[in-house]
Formats: sequence, C-alpha cells, structure tokens
Amino acid sequence: MIRDSKLDNLVFSPSRIGLLLNPMSGRIKKQEQAVRDALEQIPNSILCEASDASGFITATNTLIQANIDLLVIIAGDGTSHAVLSHLFMIRPLEEWPVLMIVPGGTTNMTPLDLGMRGNPDTVLYRLTEYLNCENSSESAKLVQRPVLRMEQYGKQPIYGMFFAVGLVARGVKFSRSNIKQIGITGGIFTCLIMLRSLVGMIFSRNHHEWSPVKMSVIKENGETPRGTYLFALVSALDCLLLKIRPFWGKENAPLHMTWVDQKHKHLWRSLWPLLTGNGHRLKAQDGYHSHNGHSLTIHMDDEYIVDGELYRLTGDQPLRITATPPVTFLVL
Repeated sequence: MIRDSKLDNLVFSPSRIGLLLNPMSGRIKKQEQAVRDALEQIPNSILCEASDASGFITATNTLIQANIDLLVIIAGDGTSHAVLSHLFMIRPLEEWPVLMIVPGGTTNMTPLDLGMRGNPDTVLYRLTEYLNCENSSESAKLVQRPVLRMEQYGKQPIYGMFFAVGLVARGVKFSRSNIKQIGITGGIFTCLIMLRSLVGMIFSRNHHEWSPVKMSVIKENGETPRGTYLFALVSALDCLLLKIRPFWGKENAPLHMTWVDQKHKHLWRSLWPLLTGNGHRLKAQDGYHSHNGHSLTIHMDDEYIVDGELYRLTGDQPLRITATPPVTFLVL
C-alpha cells in the first residue's frame, strides 16, 4: 500500500477521469442501467465503450490522448488484461494515469485481490463521492502490484496478472463454452468451473480435454524440472477467486508459482491446505511445489490462459515470464 501526492491530486486538483466500459461484461449486462446512471455522476469524466480487442485499443488510445489522471476500467479480468497489455505497448509506466478496476466481469480476480468490493454501481458512486470530497481521503488507498510479462520470440509480449496451464486452463476453456450462456457470474460460476475441473481431474485423466500438461520449466536458479503436471499457476496476485491462496513460497520475490505433479500423493488430504494458504504443510516429494521468483521459462506444446483469455504455446519457442515494475491502482 502506498499514499503519495497522486492520491491528493485526484481530489484537490482539477482531474480528468477516463471511463472505459465493457457493456458485455457479465455483471455489467445484469446491472447496465444502474451502472450507466452511476457513470453519469462522475465529474470531469470521458466515457468510452468497447467490447472486443480492437475496441479496447481504440478506447484506451482515446482516453490516454485526453491526458486523463485516472483510468477507470468497468469490466472483468479479460478487459483489464487487454488494457494493461496495450498500455505497456504505447507508454512508459511512469507516464501512466492511476488505474482503477471496477469489478464488472463474470470473474473479477484482480480487483478483488486489490481490495475492491461491492456492485459496480456502488463502487462508481463511491468514486463520485471521493472525487467530490464528500468522503475523507481515508476511504481511498493506492495499491501497487507488479504485472506478469510473458514473452515468446517473434510475438508481442502479453501482460496480465494470472497465468495457468493444465486443469485450470481446461476449466477456463470449458467456462467459455455454452455454460457461460446461462448467465451465472461471480462465486457461483467459479464454483461450477472448479467442480468440473475436479471431475475432470479424477475421471478424465486420459481424455485430451482434461489431460494434465507435459512441460519443462527453467527456474532462475538454473533448476530444470520437467514432467507431467495436473496444473501450474503463476501470479502477481496474493489471493485468487473465492479467496483461494495456492501459493506458499517464502522467497522475497514478486512472482508466486505453484505446480502439482500428476503423480501426486494424498490429494484429498492436500486440497484444503492447497486452497487456503496452508500449502507449507505439503511436501515436494509428494508432488506439491511452490516458490516465489523473478522469472520462469516454460517449454510445452499446449494451451494456457492469462486472466481468462486463452493462448497456445508450441514446443518450438519457450515462454519466459517475468515481473514488471509495480503498477498503481486506486482502491475505494
């Protein structure tokens, strides 16, 4: 957590607020009119709407060119991922506006980890009150998080807060199928995906759609574990959806990494500590690995996800994951 002149400048100096709304995000679609009513109350604001990759780029460019002081993203993790990736491509980090992410998506892992709570319209009304000095600055804080930078030779870097392969990626791919059309969002939707992933892990190990991932890893200390894993996670976030904390590394480094061998032991006994931040009880010899680091290189021929968006890595070129300098977020 930090508190500096940026926080006071948003309130006590004339500030321009950029609003980027994805009207197709899961929670926004359910509360669209309430969200639009709240957006109209935000002073000195510019609103851009977008619902696809090209639209996010155009909207971000428009708002940045308007010299905004605060960029408010009213959407889910996928939209935030797209905006972060584009911002890193077009402007040095020290020239960015402060960011604020309003949890408006089907899943909202990043804003929830930052500490943003409430329905989208409620959060936007809090922002209006804050900008109008109706609440003390004690109601606001600036939080910093590094962002994952994923590089593959010959391709543009990808930026995001959460990377996963194996069963987690399979579950996200499943979530993009017809199940998303039923309109469930938030924790219930996440529980359904987790339940389906567990079923896939137990009963479908030999089925391609739910098979473990074969990969080799190069750690920054030179170790090169390779094998078949149920899943692997890398994140700059401390807490994932449903307050899951699957990282237990003790190293003072920005990237949290966890992977579980296919030939693990005591799975059912290990699930609770694995999910609740008590993974330090688990042993590497039983197939459970977690540490913090500054970089990781992955070789595989499989799909992976970044903030819910699906990508594919081939065996020809490795994927190198590092951490950017911290990005500043406003949390109300």
